[in-house]
Amino acid sequence: MVTFLFWNMRQTKRLDILSSLVREFDIDVLMLAENKLSVADVLCELNMSKNADFHCNTETCERIDIFSKFAQAQIAPQFHSNHLTIRHLKPSTTCDLLLVVAHLPSKLRQSSESQAFEITEIARDIIRMEEKIGHKRTVLVGDLNMNPFETGLVTASGFNATMARKIAEKQKRTVNTRSFPFFYNPMWSLLGDASDGPPGSYYYSQSEHVTYFWHTFDQVLLRPDVLPMFQNDTLKIIDRVGELSLLNNNGIPDKNISDHLPILFQLTC
Repeated sequence: MVTFLFWNMRQTKRLDILSSLVREFDIDVLMLAENKLSVADVLCELNMSKNADFHCNTETCERIDIFSKFAQAQIAPQFHSNHLTIRHLKPSTTCDLLLVVAHLPSKLRQSSESQAFEITEIARDIIRMEEKIGHKRTVLVGDLNMNPFETGLVTASGFNATMARKIAEKQKRTVNTRSFPFFYNPMWSLLGDASDGPPGSYYYSQSEHVTYFWHTFDQVLLRPDVLPMFQNDTLKIIDRVGELSLLNNNGIPDKNISDHLPILFQLTC
């Protein structure tokens, strides 16, 4: 079992919270956006635990840091841009994944239309890397700055991410004679109060006629070939570390820590 955690830290300096997350949930691959802590400090703290041996390859996207218990050859960089890094992850001799970690442009800087077009370009980059590696066991995780139902996530030429596992298992769909591979997006199951955790991963209230309040910008998407390794009940939005809540007294993310909540998931490989 490999345990992954992604967190947009919003430049927080709370190394104590970060290390507590890693230890409490026994994280193997830690992916951070907006990390202002030094790589050396993070490694020093994480490796204080007994038998911990975290590594970090800094030759990657400047918006993302990845710390893992795997040797650098097991999580080798393949491609990076301003907003994402792609790694060839080999947790064991029998498991081989393409790990895409993204921190996509904010709605404060790009329109929804521009975001959707950017995702179309990223989808092409992912397909090119899948062709290079020779398989489609791809995991995409990060702060996508879009909700699961927005155009860039669901459009065929974008991430083509469906809420239904059985649909994703069909591998692809055809639109106007062109074929597009599916992603499965399990984050749909965590929207709203019926989920086991908070209603989303990010909260933003606007004085407008249309506002969602809670958003799920932080997501994990899985290609169909990864689905045998994934159980939905391992996916969680984390709002508490030990006795410390990551929410304020109003029940929304505590901006003194971060305005985003971490997401956790596991793969059996």
